[in-house]
Amino acid sequence: MDLGERTLVMGILNITPDSFSDGGRFLSRDHAVGHALRMLDEGAQILDIGGESTRPGARVAGVPAEEELRRIMPVMEDVLRERPDAILSVDTYKAKVARTAVTAGAQIVNDVSALRWDREMTGTITELKCGVVLMHTRGRPEEWQTLSPSPDIVAEVKADFHDWTKIAMDQGIKKERIVLDPGFGFGKKFEGNYPLLAGLEQLHELGFPLLAGTSRKSFIGRTLARAGKDAPPDERLYGTLAAVTASVLQGAHIVRVHDVRPAVDAVKIADEILRADS
Repeated sequence: MDLGERTLVMGILNITPDSFSDGGRFLSRDHAVGHALRMLDEGAQILDIGGESTRPGARVAGVPAEEELRRIMPVMEDVLRERPDAILSVDTYKAKVARTAVTAGAQIVNDVSALRWDREMTGTITELKCGVVLMHTRGRPEEWQTLSPSPDIVAEVKADFHDWTKIAMDQGIKKERIVLDPGFGFGKKFEGNYPLLAGLEQLHELGFPLLAGTSRKSFIGRTLARAGKDAPPDERLYGTLAAVTASVLQGAHIVRVHDVRPAVDAVKIADEILRADS
């Protein structure tokens, strides 16, 4: 994929009963496929399909690989039957799920653990020669509530990515197959997400394309709180679009979103601003 000429939009499809934003909405195969095709029609260049929630408090490997595959594979197969040219990403940290999905036609593995939670994942990605998104996570979902804030979140993410990408490349993953996601909300306290967003451009010094996933995140809900209550996920669209625009202006190559059509419009405007400033 040509990354950099324009910002790409990745549409999110969670086939889970418990995702923080849309859990249970797309468990029906027909409903999930219909939503996937709609996101493609609305302008998504990539679809990211996942079968396990990594919301705060979730237990790593709480969903067996077989159940994850049962959820996602019929949908992926139907989408590719309808749209053979669709670019699919599988959102998983399990090597078995990654191998099955890529063998069936997915081209990208989006690993929230940056290859750290399944010892077989690095070798699997190397063998499959697919694209991979390495996401930064502080700790595991069940630990996030008790983690101390980072004294310098941008420096921490940058240092970790420096080490993790070196390990990945030393074990055979080609640099041109790697995209980095700073992992907004994943083990970051509320007060850490905005410095990370403001400092996104600093991560370019690592030399990899960047993916930003701010869509409907809790730090947006906290900022938009009314009467002391965080805005629920379905009331975070406008805040999400502001964060998407900011991430593009800070140099994100891909934005990962639930609401594709509004994000496509926002990205077009942000891209034009960048072109005018170049």
